[in-house]
Amino acid sequence: MGMPFRFPVRFKILLTMLVVITAVMGIITYIMTSRFHADKMTYIHDLASVVALNTAEESNSILSGYQERLQGYARILNDRNLSSEQKRGMFKELFGNFRDFLAVTIYEDGKEKTSLYDIEAVKAIGLTKKEIIAYRKKNPPSFDIVGEKGVTIESSPVSDKMQAFTMAVAYPARNGGRKGVLAALFRLDGLLHVTGRSRLFETFLVTEKGVLLAHTDPGKLVQTTEASWLPKSWMIQSGKSEVTTLEYVREKKEMIGGFASVEFGGLLAGAQIPKAAAFIASRNLLTTLTYVSLGLLLASTFLSLFWSRHLTKPIMRLYSATKEVGKGKFDVQIAPSSHDEIGDLAFSFNQMANELYSREEALQNAQAQLIQSEKMAAFGQLGAGIAHEVKNPLAGILGIAQLARRGADKDSPLQKDLAIIEKEARRCKTIIENLMKFARQEKVAQETVMINRVVEDTKVLLDHQLGIHQVRLETELSPDLPPITGNANQLQQVLMNLVINAQQALDGQRGTVRMVTSLPLPDQVEIRVSDTGPGIPEEIQSKLFEPFFTTKPAGKGTGLGLAVTYGIIRDHKGEIRVESKPGEGAVFIICFPVAQNLDAAVQVAALV
Repeated sequence: MGMPFRFPVRFKILLTMLVVITAVMGIITYIMTSRFHADKMTYIHDLASVVALNTAEESNSILSGYQERLQGYARILNDRNLSSEQKRGMFKELFGNFRDFLAVTIYEDGKEKTSLYDIEAVKAIGLTKKEIIAYRKKNPPSFDIVGEKGVTIESSPVSDKMQAFTMAVAYPARNGGRKGVLAALFRLDGLLHVTGRSRLFETFLVTEKGVLLAHTDPGKLVQTTEASWLPKSWMIQSGKSEVTTLEYVREKKEMIGGFASVEFGGLLAGAQIPKAAAFIASRNLLTTLTYVSLGLLLASTFLSLFWSRHLTKPIMRLYSATKEVGKGKFDVQIAPSSHDEIGDLAFSFNQMANELYSREEALQNAQAQLIQSEKMAAFGQLGAGIAHEVKNPLAGILGIAQLARRGADKDSPLQKDLAIIEKEARRCKTIIENLMKFARQEKVAQETVMINRVVEDTKVLLDHQLGIHQVRLETELSPDLPPITGNANQLQQVLMNLVINAQQALDGQRGTVRMVTSLPLPDQVEIRVSDTGPGIPEEIQSKLFEPFFTTKPAGKGTGLGLAVTYGIIRDHKGEIRVESKPGEGAVFIICFPVAQNLDAAVQVAALV
C-alpha cells in the first residue's frame, strides 16, 4: 500500500487565495449578466414590435382582398345589363370560389333588400340560415359609419359554436338615392391563421371599439369579446402604420406588448408575452450566476474560517490528548485529520499511546490472573471442605433411607416419601461431586436423557419451595420430544439453578416462572426458562456466565451458579443465551443436539 497523498499547509493557504480570486470573478460575472439582461429587454421590445407590425400587415392584406371581392359584388349589383338570374348565378360562382364567404346582406336606403348564403359553407361550420338571419336582424350595420368611412369591420358572434366577423362596404344605389351597403359575414380562419402563427407571442386583433376580433387562442373568443385588459395607451391614430411597445399588468402578470395599427378597418394588431416568460432564459442565467456569486462569496468566507480552524483544531486535540495521557489514561486516540505534518504528528502520538495502553493492559491482565488463581485456590479448598463435611452425612442419610424403604410395606404411603428422600440424597451427593469435578475440569459419564422427564422432576422438587415465596412454577412440555445424550442429574442442576435464580430475582414479589420445551429444528431440542421479574440490564448480560460474577449483595452469592451451568451445557455440546429487557423479565434459552443414534436412544429411554 503506497504512501497517502500529502497536502502541505502551504498548499492550503494557496487554496484559500484561489477561493478569494474566484469570488471576485463571480462579482465580475454578475455585472456582465446584468448588462446582458438590459440588452435582452431591448431585444424583446423590438421583437414584440416586429411581430405586431407583421400581424398588422398580413391582416391588412387579407382584409383588403375581402373588400375587393365585396366591391366586385357591388359592381355586379349595379350592372343593369345583367338580369337577376345572371346576377344570382355569378354570386353563386363567387361563393363557390371564396370559401371564407358565408353570407351577404344587401341594404338600400337603410332597409334590408335581400340576402344570399353559401348553404354548404354554413352547414360545414355547424350554423343554420335561420341563426344568421336572426343575428343580422338584431345587429344591422351602422349605415352612417359605413357611409362615412366606406368600410367597417365588427366581430360577429353568431352563436356559441362559431365566431365570425362582418365587413360592411358602401356602394352607390342605382336609383340615385342613399348609398347601398353590402354586409358580408366571413369566417375567421384567415385572420386566426395570422394570429396563430407565432409560437412565442400571444397575437390578436382588436376592433376600434375594443372588441377582440381574432386571437392566438380561439377559445378566448368564445369566453369573452371584450379586450378590457389592454392598456389605455394602446390607442393609435387610425390610418397610420405606427408601432409602439408597452409594459403593463394583465391579470396580475407583468406583460410586454407591441401594438401596430392596421390601415384597413380601424383595427389594432397586438403581440404580447409575459415578462417572466420573455426573460426566462436571461432570468435563469442571472439567477444562477447570482447564486453562484453569492455562493462563492460565502464559500470563500467560510472556507477561510474553516481552514484556519482546520489548521489549529488538530493541534488543540493533541494538546488535550497529552493532558489525558499525563493523567494515566492511555486509551486516548486521535484521528488524523490530514496527510500533512500535523497528521504525521497525530500518527506518532497514537503509536505512543497504543504502546502505553498495551503495557497497562498487560499489567492489568497479569493482576486479574493472579486474583483469579487465588479465587480458584480458595474454591478448591472450599470444595474439599464441602466434600469432607457434607458427603459423609449424605451417605448416612442415603443408607438410612434405603433401610427404611426395605422395612416399610410396599403399599405404605411412606414408600413415596422415602423414595423422594433417597433420590434427593443421591442428587445432593451428585451435586457435590459435580462441583468438585467443575473445579478439577473433569468429565462425567453421559447417557440417553428425556428432557421432559428432567423438567418434570425439577418441578416436583421446586414447586413447593417457589410456592412458599408466592411464585408459581409452570411447565409447557412439547410431546414426543426425541432424547438427547447427557447426564440427567447435571441437567436437573442446570434447571434448578435457573429456576432458583428467577425466584430470587422476583425478590419476594408475586410472579411466574415457566419451563417450556420444544423442537425448533429436527436435530435440536430447546428449553426456555422465563420469569416475570425485573429483567437483566444489557450491559451485564455478557458477564453472567463468568466465574465469581454476581449481582447479589455480598454474602448472598458466590457467582458460581451460572458459571457451573454454562460448563455443564458446554459439556453437553449445547448452547445457552439470554434475552431480556429491563422491566420485561428474562428468558434463558438452552439448546441441545438430538442423540445421534435416535432409534437406539428411544429404546433405552423407554426402558428407563
